[in-house]
Amino acid sequence: MSSHTNSEWIDWLKAIFIAIILAFILRTFLFSTSIVLGESMYPTLEDGERILFNKFVYLVDEPNRGDIVIIQRPNKNYVKRVIALPEETISVKDGALYINGEKYTQSFLEKQAIMRTGNFGPITVPPNSYFVMGDNRGISRDSRNGLGFIYKDEIVGRTEFIIYPIDEWDRTK
Repeated sequence: MSSHTNSEWIDWLKAIFIAIILAFILRTFLFSTSIVLGESMYPTLEDGERILFNKFVYLVDEPNRGDIVIIQRPNKNYVKRVIALPEETISVKDGALYINGEKYTQSFLEKQAIMRTGNFGPITVPPNSYFVMGDNRGISRDSRNGLGFIYKDEIVGRTEFIIYPIDEWDRTK
């Protein structure tokens, strides 16, 4: 082999090595993917969709109401929407959501999902915790019925983008 060919191989190996390191850093610290399992976030997210989530955002900021988050639990990860923030009081009466006694409009939900929420509360969210619900309120396992309050360190990222199927490419709301 000529020295030109050897140099070309070395350049290719360097480029591949850098690409692998960069991909590792991006996947470990910035972005990752997850598959939506079940119908608890329907119609926003559907069963089988692959989503891209931002792992970095909550290292520099706090979750906001309405964020769709990835919750990491020992046996399973969950995709849910943040409804109430630390130390807020939440209740639902006749399908209407109240946060700190004020009615909150859930523009991301269809009317039938709002009516299937059921009455509960008032409940005060503890410090460093969040109250989450799925958008498909009638069937969602969430803070109301099994997941309980979500600690900040259990939230591993914010859903940013649907990446599969391709015809569903969209920013999540």
